[in-house]
Amino acid sequence: MAYLFYARLIGLTAGTLAYLFLIALILGHRRPRLFERLLFFLVLALFLIYAGGLLEINAQIQYPSPPAATRVLYTGLFLIGSLFLPGLTVHASLEYFRLLRPLPSRAWQWALVAAAYLYPLAVFLSPILLAGRFASPAFPSLIDSYRAGIGSLFAFTAALGASESLFLTKYSSGPQRRFLGSLSAALFLLAAPLLIEAVFIHLSPGLKEGMVVAALWLGILPGSLLIYHALRHNFLEYGAQRNLVYALSATFLALLYLALVHRVSGWLQPVFPPEATASVLLFVLVFLFEPLERLIGPALHRTLRERIDRTQKLIAELQKEARHGELARLIGRSEGLVRREFGLAAVRLSIPRDVALPPLEAPGGLGHAVRIPLVKDGHEVGLLEAATTGAFLTGETTAALELLAEQLPAMADLCTLLGEKIRLERELAERERLAMLGHLAASISHNLRNPLSSMKTILQVQLEKRDLAEDVRHDCALVLDEINRMNLKLSQLLRFAKPTPSGDRAPVCALVHQTVALFRHDAERRNVVIEVEAPSEELAVLASEEALGEVLSNLILNAIEAQPDGGYVRVGLARRGDRLEISVEDRGPGISPEMRSKIFQPFFTSKATGTGLGLSIVARRVDEIAGTISCESPITAGKGSRFRVTVPMVATEEETRLSR
Repeated sequence: MAYLFYARLIGLTAGTLAYLFLIALILGHRRPRLFERLLFFLVLALFLIYAGGLLEINAQIQYPSPPAATRVLYTGLFLIGSLFLPGLTVHASLEYFRLLRPLPSRAWQWALVAAAYLYPLAVFLSPILLAGRFASPAFPSLIDSYRAGIGSLFAFTAALGASESLFLTKYSSGPQRRFLGSLSAALFLLAAPLLIEAVFIHLSPGLKEGMVVAALWLGILPGSLLIYHALRHNFLEYGAQRNLVYALSATFLALLYLALVHRVSGWLQPVFPPEATASVLLFVLVFLFEPLERLIGPALHRTLRERIDRTQKLIAELQKEARHGELARLIGRSEGLVRREFGLAAVRLSIPRDVALPPLEAPGGLGHAVRIPLVKDGHEVGLLEAATTGAFLTGETTAALELLAEQLPAMADLCTLLGEKIRLERELAERERLAMLGHLAASISHNLRNPLSSMKTILQVQLEKRDLAEDVRHDCALVLDEINRMNLKLSQLLRFAKPTPSGDRAPVCALVHQTVALFRHDAERRNVVIEVEAPSEELAVLASEEALGEVLSNLILNAIEAQPDGGYVRVGLARRGDRLEISVEDRGPGISPEMRSKIFQPFFTSKATGTGLGLSIVARRVDEIAGTISCESPITAGKGSRFRVTVPMVATEEETRLSR
């Protein structure tokens, strides 16, 4: 039947082109993941099956009896594709399931994959087993026997793939779910004619040929669905590079037209020279340029307009993000949005540019990377790096990235300015809060300290009486201690609320030794040893003695109180460039990570009788003198804490003289 023959020819041609298009698409946007590699080989297996069939039917047209080399070639293509098709189907489905729902590898999974790879080999070698002898039959007869059972093998593969796709729809959503559902339905349809052709052996030759042709056409559906969802819904990010798709489409159209020229030249050969026919048909293309331009021009313009609109929306979203005033957040958000919008493998934004960073490279070395400088007023202020997964960046993507790179410096400036504004507003609000707290503390001091002073004086007078009963004397002493403790807490509250006066310079070494001497008696009473490691020459910092003294007093006192059963406190001074590092280290129980995040907050304390203002005062004084403070705990054997304070130093006379 001639119509079935030509239907088979057209179906094989369409299938070969469809899967060749997918191969080029996957190679152009490859990613360093196992699933992409398995999908490539799965599509390659389908291409080999269709290409082998197309070569066979063209050999039948061209030759009365195809040459042996041609038969070996198309048989080999068909054999390789069909042998690996079931295993690749199962393996790719399993790997895609891992992408949807990461799970550890199991022995049964690998057993299933191995069985899928070995099953076609069993079908291929079944003639030897059925013959009951180990000597294999001639290769052509082995191929013929394999082809006799190929329908059931393909039907099994299609049904298995359909079941796997249907199962995967449970773990997907949106376009992904629709693609898997459509793929499952297409594979079930494909399994039907294959099963009929394999099971009903008494069908007429015409009906069997019809089932084969139907299977060929239905076999194109999975590839067509993948192409549609890749271009329409950017499935697996294959449709992100539109220019690559346009180039592939133009190449395939050109190949089809050249095939048509060759075919028409053959048909007209008895009445017209083939070269003349080819020349006329190629010359006709000149008259098609204008209609093609009218047809393709609006589509390209629409695509460009969509890209510009999406880029402008991306810029607007990043400008909105910049208004939060956090540069690190803007950079992270920009990298994520640009990577998803343009289908890139990796994006890195450096503001300001870090020359120590190595250049960004494509994952796995499969693609290539571009570097676009961020320029402001003729000076480079940053760098935008983008890496692809395979294909080179198209012109529209590069233009969009360059447009974005022109806007990013202004966004960074806006973010920095707003961040500074937010910081100043917070600082102003903090100052207003502290001013209010200062008024409150002054009021508390005025209302409480005078009565406490009167009570303290009365108690001291009572304690001076010699005839005072012992139990009354003991109670008065306890009350006097409590009054002193209340006065101390009131003093801490006043110091926290009141900023210290600024100072030009403070001698650190002398101040450290003076503070240690004040607490040495209390340390000895608790069996705590205090050591000081300081340079022999005096060092000065840009701070007032009062502020630095409060920092040292609170840190040393906390270190002593952290070791009630005795221990060790080390106070160290070390120069770090133009800053001085003051470290206070103890061997106490340490500070948990949860507490480390709260220890500098006002009124937070882990002590039964503490006010929670000691470290808050330290943090505030360090901030006032433009310093930094950090806490490290534990430091050795799960114990101990180390506080590091860095403050700006004052240049010595020798350094000032040398700088001149």
